[in-house]
Amino acid sequence: MNGFQGNSEIGSARKIRSRVTLQMIARQLAVSTATVSLALRDSPLVADNTKRKVKKTARDLGYTYNRSAAALRMARTNIIAVALHNILNPYFAEILSAVEQRAIENGRTVMFGSCAGDSERQERVLTTLREYRPDGLLFCPTVGTESEHLDHLIASGIPVVQILREIEDTGFDFVGVDDEQAATLAVNHLVSLGHKRIAMLGGSVNVSTGRARHAGYCKAMVAAGLTPDASLHVQGAETREAGINGAHWLLERRDRPTAIYCYNDLTALGAMVGMRQQGIEPGRDVSIIGCDDIAEAAASFPGLTTVRGNHIEMVHKALDVLNERMNAPTMPPKRLRVAPALVVRGTTARLAA
Repeated sequence: MNGFQGNSEIGSARKIRSRVTLQMIARQLAVSTATVSLALRDSPLVADNTKRKVKKTARDLGYTYNRSAAALRMARTNIIAVALHNILNPYFAEILSAVEQRAIENGRTVMFGSCAGDSERQERVLTTLREYRPDGLLFCPTVGTESEHLDHLIASGIPVVQILREIEDTGFDFVGVDDEQAATLAVNHLVSLGHKRIAMLGGSVNVSTGRARHAGYCKAMVAAGLTPDASLHVQGAETREAGINGAHWLLERRDRPTAIYCYNDLTALGAMVGMRQQGIEPGRDVSIIGCDDIAEAAASFPGLTTVRGNHIEMVHKALDVLNERMNAPTMPPKRLRVAPALVVRGTTARLAA
């Protein structure tokens, strides 16, 4: 019997807690309901000491902010949705972290979905995120995405900014790295060290970043008076495994390259493993350079020479454009590119005479 009564009391307490209102908090602190509402939203109109008291009382009483009701009142959810094609690459984890940090600073919540490089999963992720009516969406499309695949997103009216990759003819804004310039920096660095037989490993021309980086690679080779060898362009996934396998294929050739430009750092780190499996030391025997400058690039041995994409600046610009799009839905589409920078470490060296 006592056990039953105890459960009943707990149930009653839970019901009371679930009905905590702004008015109850205001009465307890002898302030207005408007003051409580502003304090819970961190309004600068309320003194910091009052904010602390209001928030503590709200926590003690078990008050829960009714985000759905607020969204209906303000026609805003304060949610930023993020859909990335691959979270296993540390570069995208760094991007997501930067988005979350900036969103928190602006009082917004981040809702995230990973497409795992699969177009069908991408469709499900976008549909789910759309159902929550976020104020805006940052989107990096998976390989094979066509503009017609995004018609439902266009029809939803949700502001969208493509980040890193873009699908043309969608009318969406785009913010990314200047990928062609990134490849140019990499090839020019290798050429300056005396390399002429330079391979490109990883990536696909079926995605905008792959096309731009390959174009930059070819243009830089031609500008240096070199003829790009199509057999030295090894397309593939953006993974360590692709780097390992690609390095094996390139370095088993009789006319192997003296330097390798990799699509991204993850591929380059894999290629370094593949090189060592064949008794070839990165930097000493064959130069190798990546792209992105993930944290592991500096921690590898030797440190990986790479091209930094400056993801912090890119994320800030993307969120700024998204905010502009929210406030001006009919403004012309924007396309912004962040300038890359060469970071020289130990995996590139002058070609031995």
